[in-house]
This record gives sequence, structure tokens and C-alpha cells, in this order.
Amino acid sequence: MNILVSACLMGVCCRYDQKSVPDGLVIALRNKHQLIPVCPEQLGGLSTPRCPAEIKDGRVVTKEGKDVTANYELGAEMALKIAKDLGCRAAILKERSPSCGCGEIYDGSFSGNKIVGNGVTAKLLIQNGICVVGESKADMFL
Repeated sequence: MNILVSACLMGVCCRYDQKSVPDGLVIALRNKHQLIPVCPEQLGGLSTPRCPAEIKDGRVVTKEGKDVTANYELGAEMALKIAKDLGCRAAILKERSPSCGCGEIYDGSFSGNKIVGNGVTAKLLIQNGICVVGESKADMFL
């Protein structure tokens, strides 16, 4: 199966802090599935490193107060196009991210508080029939 994966989970240093968060289980899945790494933030034109961002009142805003919603929406559209073009029926995305978070995201206060919700990319993929899970549920693809 072709599975879209947050590039940071594969060891690519593309997070806002120019780091990665490699996940051993996700990386191991490459032995069973074709993993397609994407970073929606970079696809949307944002640099690495970049100011952290969170979703507040339906908008993606950086810690400095800059609205970057358009970048996140563009990145989500591009990730969806890649998923469709390559026949991905599933995605494993970085939990709590304003782009990739699935089921839980930060609340927009930059205080570490979490709320129920989905990131911009996760939401768009789900709306288009792609099964989206966070890295903690990647074992479902074993």
C-alpha cells in the first residue's frame, strides 16, 4: 500500500525547529509499504526553520502573530494532490501539528494545552476519504 507520511517522522529535518522526530515503527513500515514522505508546511512555501504556529479560531497563526493560513492550505492541497496521484489510501501524520495533527492539536495559546481537532492537512485528507492516523497508531499498518 502507498502511505503518505509526515517527512519529519522519517527523519527529515523539516519541522519548524529544523529538527526531525524519527519514529522507529513508522520507518520500519517501509519494509511492508511504500511510504511517501511529505512536509505540508514546506510544500506551502514556508521555510525551515520557521516560527512555530498553532490553530486559533480557524486560522493558523505564528507565535509572532502572523497569519500563515494560506501557506498551510496550499501545503494541504499539494499533499492531497500527491496522495491522489500516487494512490495513497492512508496517511500517518505527526500528532498535534497544526498541519498534520489528527484528533488532537494545540489550542492556539502556545502554552502546550491541547484540544480535540485536526490540522489543516489532516482535515483535508480525511474529507477526501483518506484514512489518517497519528504516529502512535501506525501499528495498524503492521
